[in-house]
Amino acid sequence: MIGEVSSVLGLRVYTDEGRYVGRVADLSIDIEARQVKGLAIVDVNRMLINTRANGVIIPYRFVKAVGDIVIIKDLFRKMERKKSEEES
Repeated sequence: MIGEVSSVLGLRVYTDEGRYVGRVADLSIDIEARQVKGLAIVDVNRMLINTRANGVIIPYRFVKAVGDIVIIKDLFRKMERKKSEEES
């Protein structure tokens, strides 16, 4: 999916539901397997991701498309449902 690594850096990341996640700062790469393992995301949308860290790693298996933006599966919707069920 990714051509050149540098082409992905700085891209905005959105869920497939259209929610802003953050911006790609770096990639986690398995050199031996020659595979991208994850996207290092900064400028994290704290309404989606409850973290005090400056960034998060999104596993590459959640990436659906890379172009002018990166689209990932909306795994946060499932987490929100689970949290609301636990609170009920």
